[in-house]
Amino acid sequence: MRILEEILKNRKLPIPDGLTIRNVVMDSRKIEENSVFFAINNGNDYVKDALNRGASLVIGDRQTGMEDPRILYVEDTVDFMQDLAREYRKALGLKVVAITGSNGKTTTKDILYSILSTKYKVKKSEGNHNNAIGLPFTLLCLEEDDGIVVLEMGMSAIGEIDRLCGVALPDCGIITNIGDSHLEFLKTRDNVFRAKKELAQYVTPENLILCGDDPYLATLDGEKAGFAESNDIRIEDYREENDFIDFDLVQKGKIHAYRMPLNGRHNCVNGALAIAAALKFKVPQKQIEKALLHIKITPMRFEKIEKNGILYINDAYNASPLSMRCSLDAFGGLYPDYEKIAVLGDMLELGGSEVDFHKDLLREEAEKNLFKLYIFGPRMRRAFDMLGESLREKIRYFSSKEDIRKAVEKEKTNFPKLAVFVKGSRGMKMEEIIG
Repeated sequence: MRILEEILKNRKLPIPDGLTIRNVVMDSRKIEENSVFFAINNGNDYVKDALNRGASLVIGDRQTGMEDPRILYVEDTVDFMQDLAREYRKALGLKVVAITGSNGKTTTKDILYSILSTKYKVKKSEGNHNNAIGLPFTLLCLEEDDGIVVLEMGMSAIGEIDRLCGVALPDCGIITNIGDSHLEFLKTRDNVFRAKKELAQYVTPENLILCGDDPYLATLDGEKAGFAESNDIRIEDYREENDFIDFDLVQKGKIHAYRMPLNGRHNCVNGALAIAAALKFKVPQKQIEKALLHIKITPMRFEKIEKNGILYINDAYNASPLSMRCSLDAFGGLYPDYEKIAVLGDMLELGGSEVDFHKDLLREEAEKNLFKLYIFGPRMRRAFDMLGESLREKIRYFSSKEDIRKAVEKEKTNFPKLAVFVKGSRGMKMEEIIG
């Protein structure tokens, strides 16, 4: 990582002469010879361990009393890491794509990564590295010959996307939608929109890609994709089967057909947003079509798992009212010859109206009567108690995940084909039902 070494040396910091950097880590257990270790929060307790493991430089913000030329004390480790990441990003000269939105960020990122990788050396943010710590860390882990990095940007307050963009300096931006996520902190969907659209300040309208079906995003200047007639890139002829979706995209009078091994109408929009971005990087249509057939999505996003003769749809990474409805609509249209159960956990961070969101969701799904509903969590319980008796008869509340698992296994004895959809907010860890 020669460029990062030069940046640190040029800052005239008290660092070891002949500093050599092999990689950057935040977990002392992952340190190798010549690692740079960022001691964040409790990481300051592992400075000695980091040095013993071979770190060439330790950056921390809590004085440990240790005197070693390999320790660089700074006022705030996260602030220092962000400043360093911004400078490193500039020096690399690569292209940055930033993706934000209430739902669909990760899937859109995964699709775009798969497409761009057919032409460029590409990196993407992994796991939960979409915040003030994870994003600069992702940038600092880039290699000097990387051509593009695709970054997911999350937030829970106004100003956070602005801060992330100030580090990443995106060349292209995607906003997937404006939903009810994080209302516990932002209170209203208007504020969610205000927070998400901070990305628009950093890219030109021709490099800003938006879901034009979203009434908030439709008001912004940028290229719009979706089902609505007004979109610049319009989705048509959407068709779905158990293992894939087919759809056409119409742009400037031309029609192109695509297939993806995903499910759900909403994933057509995620795909269209990714395709729109890929076209800006001049990826040929044939390469896009081929890449979409082989995309790999981050686990727990409508992930199909066969276990003990049961087909589980693991969509348990996170949940909001919008993502719940989209995924349940998709599940309802699949597997017509299966007995189906939807296992739903609490949706978190919805603020003062959280129980109303749960009640509305349960009422709508019970009235559709497309599958059995099993629910779990205190918010689901309170919403369940507020429903009328006729709707409560269609829903089963469980006080433990183990009881849900047993109920599902009992259902399997009655039905040779059983599909079980599992979803809830990350804090609910609904995937534990699958085991």
